[in-house]
Order: sequence, then C-alpha cells, then structure tokens
Amino acid sequence: MAILVSGITAGVTALSEACTRAVYFGKDEQTVTGRTMDWVEDMHSNLWIFPRGMKRDGGLGDVSLKWTSQYGSVITSVYEAGTADGMNEKGLVANLLYLAESEYAPTTDTRPAIMISAWAQYLLDNFSTVNEAVAELKKESFRIVTTEAPNGAKGTVHLAISDSAGDSAIFEYIKGKLVIHHGKQFQVMTNSPVFDEQLALNKYWQQIGGTIMLPGTNRAADRFARASFYINACRQSGDLREAVASVFSVMRNVSVPRGIGTADQPNISSTLWRTVSDQKNRVYYFEDTFMPSVLWVKLDEIDFNADAGTRKLTVTGKTPVGGDQTGNFKKAEPFKFLAPEK
Repeated sequence: MAILVSGITAGVTALSEACTRAVYFGKDEQTVTGRTMDWVEDMHSNLWIFPRGMKRDGGLGDVSLKWTSQYGSVITSVYEAGTADGMNEKGLVANLLYLAESEYAPTTDTRPAIMISAWAQYLLDNFSTVNEAVAELKKESFRIVTTEAPNGAKGTVHLAISDSAGDSAIFEYIKGKLVIHHGKQFQVMTNSPVFDEQLALNKYWQQIGGTIMLPGTNRAADRFARASFYINACRQSGDLREAVASVFSVMRNVSVPRGIGTADQPNISSTLWRTVSDQKNRVYYFEDTFMPSVLWVKLDEIDFNADAGTRKLTVTGKTPVGGDQTGNFKKAEPFKFLAPEK
C-alpha cells in the first residue's frame, strides 16, 4: 500500500497510520484473522472481487514483474489505487500495515519490479499457503518499489499473511533487505518498531501477565501487547459465530477512537475500518467505523472464473451497508496500482 505515509515533507502535513493484526486459533481448525485500518483521512476504501486468470504486472511498465492470477480474491482497496487487505479463495489472508523503518532496494537494482501498492495482491493471486509464499519470496527474484501518496508524501509498509491452517509470516524490508518471520507464533503485528523489537517489547508484558495489567494507550507497542494477550485469552471456539465475534472484540479493543490523531506520532490515527477473515468458512467481514453495521462476503458463493470479470462493492459515500453483500457486487474495471508518474 504505497499510499501509507511517514514523516513530514515540505508543504505536506504528516499523516499517520496505526493498524493492528491478529490471528485467532479456534477449535476444529477455526482460524480467523482480524485487522484494523487506522488512518488520518478518508481512504475511499471499497471492496473488490478479482477472478482467476487476470493478467497482472507490477505497475512499472517494461521492468515490471508479470503474472497471471491463480486464485480469486476479495480485497479492500485504498484510494482505489492499492490492495491493503484481503482473502483469496483458498483462505490465504494478506494485511498491509505501516512501518516507518522500511527501506527498499536502491533504484540501481535491476530485478523485475513490483509497486508496493500491488504487493499484497501478488501474494493473494499466487499462493494458497504461507509455506508457498515464503518459499517464493525467499528467492528474492523481484524488488519492491515505493512511491508518493496522492498528497505527495512517501509510503512504507510491512506485510503479514496467514492461511487456513493458522500459519503466519511477516515480511519487512530493513536496510534494503527482506526479513521474514515465519511461524504460527507470529500471530500479532502492529507498526513501529521493526518486528524483532515488537517481540522483545511484548516479552516484558508477558512476564507481568495480562490478568494483572496491560498497557492501555494507542501506541503501537501497547496495542501489540493487548492484541497478543486478548487474542489468546478469549475462548478458543470451533463455533464460527463465536470465533468471529471474539476477533471483532479484540480488534475493537485495539482500535483508536474516531477523531483522534497525533501529528508528531506517525503510529496513531483513528480506526477507519476493520476486517475479520474466517479462513475455514471463507467469509470476509468488513466493518466501517462510520457505519452502524457489519457486512460480509461469502467467497464460496462467488464465481471466480476468469470470464466472471472484476466486480466492485462501493461502500464509500453510500448509505449504510450491512449484512450479506455477496450478491451485490457490480461489474467494474479494475483499478490501477499506484505508481510513480512517468
């Protein structure tokens, strides 16, 4: 999601993004992943259905990485220019979160390129499990390119994925190098600092124990501690309604109230929306904090064949939308991934 912003540039107000992601391990293989999207302004987010067989590229012309989508997916867009979140038909979930410390490959790198706004979609298009994705990304056969947001500021992110078996991986570019954390134990992610330091900070709170005290601020490290404790403390259920409700409750606990933002804190902004992905039953839930209800999409009822085309569910600027929206997507041309102007 290249439209995420850090720092202050001349004439540009510092924007803030402060997402949280957590994976729930229920009984009977009931895996559920939740995330919050925290941002300082309306991102004009909508939901999209992308089919199999789409011809894709990294958004950079002749130097782009090219692929054909192997799996269909349901995603949430940002600024109609990038995939920030989503689940594919095999239950692989991808979540992009802000990371100020990200540093990508230099412009002299000659490997095929992919815009950061297309990074999550690349994984949803091509892989059914975390193992498959990690094996491919370890080859480092392509490079990530960042760009400026519509407001002129630069973007930096890290990426979390999980699958229906509960496996997880975190991908970060630190000092130009890809760092991968792979394992079921990496079930929570927030923003700064880098993931290694997030884990170290969380050990302190694990030693204290959440039943005694948990940090209550909206800082990334504190949200990490709360999400890590509560996602495992709530009852691990095989009932899909209880599992989904539990994850929503954790995501709401780590959300930032609307109207809150701290100009000099790039990891604190209001929660605009939340998603919860039921990876066993292939149901994608979306909650806009400006709306009074939750909507959901049943991936098993979607035609993902190539000739079904791209479809869009508009939620930005609409009257409140809730309930099962699987059949309410309309055919639409796919958005173009945000890329630098030529």
